[in-house]
Formats: sequence, structure tokens, C-alpha cells
Amino acid sequence: MTAADLEGMGLALAEADVAAAAGEVPVGAVVMRGGEILGRAGNATIARRDPTAHAEVLAIREALATAQADRLLDATLYVTLEPCAHCAGAIVLAKIGRVVFGAWDDKAGMAGSVHDLLRHPRLNHRPEVLGGVREEECGTILRQFFQARR
Repeated sequence: MTAADLEGMGLALAEADVAAAAGEVPVGAVVMRGGEILGRAGNATIARRDPTAHAEVLAIREALATAQADRLLDATLYVTLEPCAHCAGAIVLAKIGRVVFGAWDDKAGMAGSVHDLLRHPRLNHRPEVLGGVREEECGTILRQFFQARR
């Protein structure tokens, strides 16, 4: 874990805060290449009435447009929650070089919790994965969000 990883996760946490304020599940994602932000987003499934509008997918779409590319081998995706199967598939297809996430997801995580789709040996792309970065902060925002709704 580097200082850049801590900073990148801080940016993703800021996106999660924006999502929470909008009533969305507070997950945030940022795609960076070097020190440049290529894409950023929070969950927007409610606002867009689109169950595929996860933070990772939206940030990846923006990053691809910014980079004017169809793959992001030299980029890092920072996301506050371990990617689900949907997002892991998008990460593999976009050929993101590195994924750094915060909180583990014991119910849907596909980077080691439920399964490890991101590093599945039969896939043609396997990003470097680092989990648990600023894990407590990332988990706290999710716990507080759901406790307030119970």
C-alpha cells in the first residue's frame, strides 16, 4: 500500500459520501492513471433507475471516455467496497491494471470474499488486487447508511 493508494481511496470515499447524500448505497469509485483522475462516480442506481449504475461501472465508463481508449491497463481503480460480479466483469473487460478496494463484501464480493473473479486463472486479464485499504472508514460509511434505514 502506498501514499497514492491512501489518497485514491480518500477520493473514492468522497464519492461515496456524495452517493449517500443522494440516498444511494454509499459506494464510491475513482479511476486514476499516475496522479490524473480519469473517472469518478458514486452509486447511482436509484437516480438513474438502472441497477447496473454501480460506482465502478460509471467511473470506468468516464475513464475510458477521458482516455479515449477501450482498455485501461495502466490505470488503478479505487473503490470503497469489494467489487461484485457485475463490476468485476466490467473491470476485466476494461482491462484495468490494478484494483484497490476498501471494505470486504461477504455477501457479493468477487475479489476474494465469495469468489475471486478478478483473479480467475481462466480469464484473459487478471488485474493486480489490493483489498482492505482504509477498510474501517469504508465499512463505517456503509454500516451507518444501513443502520439509519432500519
